[in-house]
Amino acid sequence: MTAAVDVSVVLGVNNGREEIAATLDSLFAQEGVAFEIVVVDDGSTDGTAELLDRISERDARLRVIHQSNAGLTVALLMACSAARGIYLARQDAGDWSDPRRLVRQKAALDATPDVVFVSCWTRYVGPGGEELWIDRGAGLPDEPVSLIDLSKEWGVIGGPAHHGSVMMRRVAYEAAGRYRPEFYFGQDWDLWYRLAERGRFQLLAEALYTARIAPDSISTRWRETQMQLAQLSLAAFRARCSGDDEQLILDRARQIRPDPRTSKNSRADGLYFIGEALRRRGNAAARIYFREAIAARPWMLRAWIRWLQSAAARRPERT
Repeated sequence: MTAAVDVSVVLGVNNGREEIAATLDSLFAQEGVAFEIVVVDDGSTDGTAELLDRISERDARLRVIHQSNAGLTVALLMACSAARGIYLARQDAGDWSDPRRLVRQKAALDATPDVVFVSCWTRYVGPGGEELWIDRGAGLPDEPVSLIDLSKEWGVIGGPAHHGSVMMRRVAYEAAGRYRPEFYFGQDWDLWYRLAERGRFQLLAEALYTARIAPDSISTRWRETQMQLAQLSLAAFRARCSGDDEQLILDRARQIRPDPRTSKNSRADGLYFIGEALRRRGNAAARIYFREAIAARPWMLRAWIRWLQSAAARRPERT
């Protein structure tokens, strides 16, 4: 007999062998809630699949599904379809959840039936665990709110601090139309809009999620592509609010896919982004990232300027 599950944590991972074990450890340590972890291995070639299978043999709370590489959105569709929980909690491979995250978010959903999704403050760290900043949301109170405000630039007053920080009601997820494969990236905000149309949102005023930013992560490598899709998710939202057909917008979204020719420049941008976040915190490790950005793109003037400005800082050892 299958044990009852309150929360299904859903992940997609591609070539994450170096980070996935720490992510799973943070989930196995969750307190006060019956949960399962559903991981879709998205065509990994670095040993991730084999590692996941070995871990699942030791802990039945982990369920592993293997698929050919199709991208995160398709992986999440698969994971959510296989989930057995009343609630779906997102988690990104390479990130960590505080041991109290699931129980705190479940309690918020249990307490207020018309809250359909919740998030929490998110701590962002660099590749070496260097603290970059904490996202506390857009001034939302620690209580249920309706996000929609069409007078705002993005049509809402705020939203989740990070895709991986969200827990949602499975019935609301399905009623909203699930993740949509048209959005290769930016699948989260497309879903958040549709969930916000169905109920309220709550942001927990506590940093229960830690997101790791790497130079090659999706949020840094494909930032411009993500922004294009974010604009289309907004356009689709406004079309629905106006009673218009959104199909042409979805057709445009379907055409936007990552361009591998931009990967080298995107890595340099990612290194610079991390370096600048560290510089603003007064962390001397910023100089290392500026130097690596220059190595990736020697003509990157802003990285040269920041590297020279930080020349007086003591150089820390990289571990």
